[in-house]
Amino acid sequence: MTILNKIKWVLGILMIFVLIIATNLIDRNNFLRVKDSVITIYEDRLVVNDIIFEFAQYVQEKEIAMISLDSAFYGKRNNEINDKIQNLIIRYEETKLTKEEDKVFSNFKENLEDLETQEVTFVQSDFSEKESLQSIIDEVQENLHDLSKIQLSEGGRQMNISKKAVDAVELFTRLEIYVLIFLAVLVQIIILYNPKKSS
Repeated sequence: MTILNKIKWVLGILMIFVLIIATNLIDRNNFLRVKDSVITIYEDRLVVNDIIFEFAQYVQEKEIAMISLDSAFYGKRNNEINDKIQNLIIRYEETKLTKEEDKVFSNFKENLEDLETQEVTFVQSDFSEKESLQSIIDEVQENLHDLSKIQLSEGGRQMNISKKAVDAVELFTRLEIYVLIFLAVLVQIIILYNPKKSS
């Protein structure tokens, strides 16, 4: 085997090696995007949706106590619920929030503070100041509805990111196959090509 043939072989093998490494790095990047997207859907959307559901249950319990004028509820249970809500707020704040979600969540926290204040006023008024308490409960429930819609929207956005990454992996895999076939043919031509020397 002549030196020229050896160089041809080495160049052919190097071309294939570089192609495989390049497509591998692209595939790795796309798989990381899919992984991050799936983690985000779980940690920042599904878990948060569960927290929102728990908030809603506690707010509903407060509303039922208001409607039924449950003085025993305001004696002890309401303080327990307020503590649980504070723990849920801490858990919620540990997740990644979008700009819109951060704005709605801040408004939600302000409304919760107003709710606690209105509950004290409601108890002090001997359970007669229902309208303002109901109004703030409605606002809190509207915040929870908005937060829930944001989770759905963001979950869909993350799914689209995953889908695009998977589609890119499929496209690069197809391209890789075509380029490998082309390179294999090219390497064969380079190796087998033997120009006739003119006499």
